[in-house]
Amino acid sequence: MGNLARKLQQEQEQRQIQKQVQSPEIGKKNRFGLSPGEKILGVAFCAALCFGATHIISNQADIYEINKDIQETSAMIQSQKKVNADLGMQVEELSTYERIWAKAKALGLKLNENNVKVVQDQ
Repeated sequence: MGNLARKLQQEQEQRQIQKQVQSPEIGKKNRFGLSPGEKILGVAFCAALCFGATHIISNQADIYEINKDIQETSAMIQSQKKVNADLGMQVEELSTYERIWAKAKALGLKLNENNVKVVQDQ
């Protein structure tokens, strides 16, 4: 009977050892070691990061469009200034005293010294 008792005791010890070896396998841990709260925070962070990135890119695109409009407007202003300067020079050429006098003679007007008034800029 002594052998039988030892066999039973050895079998019980082996079962306990097997249970101890198997017990860590039963309580499997998460692969990444992240709790559900950490996962939610990670997803929220990634979403905020993506939102921020798209917001920045959108703002840069808007700034580019506005700068493009400013450049086009500046070019239009420069061309209009050139046209205005050319027209101003034309006005100066057409308003010379000699030209006005020649036009008056061509239309049959005569100079009457008594009706001439001198106007001066102050």
